[in-house]
Amino acid sequence: MNNILLRSITGFFFISIIIGALWFGELTTSIIMTLFAVLGLNEFYSLFKKNKIVKISNPLSIITSISIYIIALLVITKQIPSTSIALIIPIIFIYFITELYRKKDNPILNLSLFVFSLFYVAIPFLLVTHLQLIEIKNSHLAIGMFFLIWTNDTFAYLSGRFFGKTKLFERISPKKTWEGTVGGVVFTIIVAYIISLSNNSYPISFWLISALIIAPCSIYGDLLESLFKRSLNIKDSGNILPGHGGILDRFDAAIFAIPFFYALVVFYS
Repeated sequence: MNNILLRSITGFFFISIIIGALWFGELTTSIIMTLFAVLGLNEFYSLFKKNKIVKISNPLSIITSISIYIIALLVITKQIPSTSIALIIPIIFIYFITELYRKKDNPILNLSLFVFSLFYVAIPFLLVTHLQLIEIKNSHLAIGMFFLIWTNDTFAYLSGRFFGKTKLFERISPKKTWEGTVGGVVFTIIVAYIISLSNNSYPISFWLISALIIAPCSIYGDLLESLFKRSLNIKDSGNILPGHGGILDRFDAAIFAIPFFYALVVFYS
């Protein structure tokens, strides 16, 4: 009961921060998403501190990845010319050169993890910021997206807890069930329909398709994070969020769902 209360309090403040940032616009969204990106990247690199195979440079990786993130952020928010995006490729290749001097085993794995961190952690948070720039008639796309993600997470958990019997992916996540998955999808569709009634910028079909995309993406995002942690033999990616673990633990579903929702928005726009 104490853990449930702790999770609820942390979850309330966490959701409030995200919704508040998105509601107030581009600047607050940029600041909060950048903060989450920095924390998430630090968590990701820290996962391999004790790994005997991969030896990624934590400080250098963070400095490089954040530099790339800031350049991309300034470009998408139109603070610097779009041509500045070309700087990202040389920066990545300069990072590659550092492996010559680190004298570590498995340099290909080390570099591969760095590149993977950009796609897995940095890009999703950048896409959330960019969603604010393609808003149509104050439609609050990102807020709707997060509500669908959280709806799926919440009702998949509740449905699985009360009705779950058939294992979904026991090898990776023994507690997840098909009953919970179906419950999450159904309630996500219901919430998507409710959102469409209060949002005239996009048709009902957009939000219903969003639900059908976000629900399975959220599930796969959760499973993927579980796979990573199981392979590294850890329980949580961090401990910054009491009762929830780390940033990557809390954003596992969103990280996977955001790129697909973003692609749908671009298609509809």
